[in-house]
Amino acid sequence: MTAFHTLDDVDVKGKRVLLRVDLNVPMEDGRVTDATRIERALPTINEIVEKGGRVILLSHFGRPKGQRVDADTLRQVIPTLEHVLKRKIAFADDCVGDAAAKIVDGLKDGDVALLENTRFHKGEEKNAADFIEALAKNGDIFVSDAFSAAHRAHASTEGIAHKLPAYAGRAMQAELEALQSALANPQRPVMAIVGGAKVSTKLELLGNLVAKVDYLVIGGGMANTFLAAQGKSVGKSLCEHDLAGAARDILVKAEKAGCDVVLPIDAIVAKKFEAHAPSQIVSVDHVGENDMILDVGPKSIAHVESLLAACKTLVWNGPFGAFELPPFDEGTNAVAQTAARLTVAGKLLSIAGGGDTVAALNQAHVAQEFSYVSTAGGAFLEWLEGKTLPGVAALMQSSQR
Repeated sequence: MTAFHTLDDVDVKGKRVLLRVDLNVPMEDGRVTDATRIERALPTINEIVEKGGRVILLSHFGRPKGQRVDADTLRQVIPTLEHVLKRKIAFADDCVGDAAAKIVDGLKDGDVALLENTRFHKGEEKNAADFIEALAKNGDIFVSDAFSAAHRAHASTEGIAHKLPAYAGRAMQAELEALQSALANPQRPVMAIVGGAKVSTKLELLGNLVAKVDYLVIGGGMANTFLAAQGKSVGKSLCEHDLAGAARDILVKAEKAGCDVVLPIDAIVAKKFEAHAPSQIVSVDHVGENDMILDVGPKSIAHVESLLAACKTLVWNGPFGAFELPPFDEGTNAVAQTAARLTVAGKLLSIAGGGDTVAALNQAHVAQEFSYVSTAGGAFLEWLEGKTLPGVAALMQSSQR
């Protein structure tokens, strides 16, 4: 029994279904360059269509700040949307008012319409009552399928869920179930891998994870701050020396919680931050004053892999090194491939998310083999930090009404 209603709990036939998706996709020269978010919405759209519902898509695009901006029109997404859905999409030049009502009123069972960018109205980001009311006029029920926007208390992500009967779409359902199985009720031991450039952006995340996981593996530039906090030289590596105290606090908190913090044992260092720069393997106790740590070394990789082999659950956010620059992608690639192999063998539940993480897993050709890869950046991080996501909370409250 989930804490929110899903499409299993409603008969959509003949109903106007306001479906919040995330069509805020990357564009270049008027063309969509990555349709992943559109593809994630496909199962929900198709299910509602097949069951005779009338699909009315809501989404934001860009940051037009409450004004109509031609560069941020959702009209430009329609060719890709129609191609992915393999059906014609009706388009309304506004998401509220007469323009929206005319398109919605013309829909038949199984039709799909797209309403214009919700952020063309100031009431969207303000979660304004009159704007919520105007949106709700076009629907009988609300289905939320945009986890990536669920950390925003906006009219189309949170407010409308209090106005109409609200349900999770299939992508939202999959995301919530994956995250709940990873951290709320995980199979142990649990490993979290947290990498990336800066500790400062992930202090809350680290503080929350040490109380929930058995192993916290820290990589990337973040690891350098922890190494420096332990009195080790990190040369010219990316490092936030002013956060040494915060790093030591996390280590103390982890020890009290029984969480094993795993830091690099060895590293790949170079004098230049560029692809194929001359590099060498050194112990983290022997980093030279002109060295930059750009990846973890083979002993570190082997240690993480041996721990991972004994784990049942993995949560991953952030790469081990400068994965964009070969050969400093080797640490991330090796651990990713091991996690994928264990997942395919049925020995590991693997959940990953965050922009750099998704890019790194794609580069390692293993994203499809992970149990779940989240395309949500901020929302995924805030969930891992233990924060309440307004769009999720509203769904759960709706299920209790």
